[in-house]
Amino acid sequence: MPSLSNILFLVYGLIALAAASPTNNIQKRGVYKVERVPKPNSAPRNGPRALLKTLRKYRMPVPDSLVDAAVKQEEMISKRGITKRAPRRQKGMGNGVPLGGFSVSSFGGKGKGGRLGASAAGGGKAPQQDAVANTNGTGLVVNVPEDNDVEYLSPVNIGGQIVNLDFDTGSSDLWVFNTQLSSAATTGHSLYDPQSSATFKLIDNAQFQISYGDGSGAEGNVGTDVVNIGGAEVKAQAVELATGVTQSFVDDMNTDGLLGLAFSSINTVQPQQQKTFFDNVMKDLAQPLFTADLRAGANGAYEFGRIDTSKFTGEMKFVDVNNTQGFWQFTSDKFAVDGGKAQASVAGNQAIADTGTTLMLADPAIAEGYYKQVDGAQNNAQAGGFVFPCDSKLPDLQVAVGGEMATVKGKDLNFAPADQAGTVCFGGLQAGQSGGLQVYGDILFKSNFVVFDGGKNQLGFAEHV
Repeated sequence: MPSLSNILFLVYGLIALAAASPTNNIQKRGVYKVERVPKPNSAPRNGPRALLKTLRKYRMPVPDSLVDAAVKQEEMISKRGITKRAPRRQKGMGNGVPLGGFSVSSFGGKGKGGRLGASAAGGGKAPQQDAVANTNGTGLVVNVPEDNDVEYLSPVNIGGQIVNLDFDTGSSDLWVFNTQLSSAATTGHSLYDPQSSATFKLIDNAQFQISYGDGSGAEGNVGTDVVNIGGAEVKAQAVELATGVTQSFVDDMNTDGLLGLAFSSINTVQPQQQKTFFDNVMKDLAQPLFTADLRAGANGAYEFGRIDTSKFTGEMKFVDVNNTQGFWQFTSDKFAVDGGKAQASVAGNQAIADTGTTLMLADPAIAEGYYKQVDGAQNNAQAGGFVFPCDSKLPDLQVAVGGEMATVKGKDLNFAPADQAGTVCFGGLQAGQSGGLQVYGDILFKSNFVVFDGGKNQLGFAEHV
């Protein structure tokens, strides 16, 4: 007959075995949140430039009048004396030379890190700055609106070093300013130094080159490192190290690079494409999704692994997405104004949800139908698009997202003053090509809490609290 001590030994052994068992998924799959916070001394918005950037990012036709309007708006802002800073890159809109024609000051080799070599992975390890991998399958990071909501930035820890990146659901590359770039190209930026990371590994012969349509972009070499976003961590994430960047990125000192959250099929690394951070971390999340909580003039957050139900009101609606082009894409061929009767635009028309775009670019039928309900609104070529009296009470807009309707609040559709006196304002909703791809940017997100579900290949949305 077994002794009491033997029985207790067996019981304790079983308890220890159960505790070590991998069946308790909540300890392995987590939720991670990264918040976004505002930058001080923000510059005034340039509505025509924001529209120009959207058209060029997706290689759509650009009217000459829009280019003129963007220049005139920049001059008007300068005359006001509101800002004396360098011109800002408006999320894709740049004034730099195209890829393949970078200025010498933008190339690497003269920065403190120099060109990467075999020794790049052997430097001293930088402080982790509280970057700890969560064990509950979640992660959260703050997002901060820059330049009056022109773009939203979030801190990302790469190899123990913090950089502020623009999270972009319209692209799929994670690229950063780093010590390979010259000092002329990096003034004011936080730099990632691969030589100071004990976990960096260069990928032999790998290169990237990304262009945002207007000639702004970056190119360089590629390695892997530990990337931590609010506790969500990938041990060997592809990190693209710019050795050349266009001047528009150089001028935007708040942004240290981009983190693409579209589908990996449009990643630009050659000869072998690399997975996005989301694709790599998805298996470790409590739920295979991330959420975008963008706020008008206030801090928001990106969260990986869970849906925070305190951030929205009403029912969360989900629709299937079509990712064949690499985007979070869906059908959007109906609209309504202020909750009125739904109207058709172009049957089967497609749209994408893009946190990397400032404005909301919709079919002309939608833009024209909406602004008909706004007293004094007009499509003014000299102003660069639809404008209206700044004191107008704008109605809400409903647009189809798949088989559901999402609401954009009227107050979020007033983008920026368009004249010297501040009496005429530029609309956050603008017209694209009839039947062309519609790009629903931050204007839509400021009114809606949005879920990107990679497990079910769906997009969810609900009205912000």
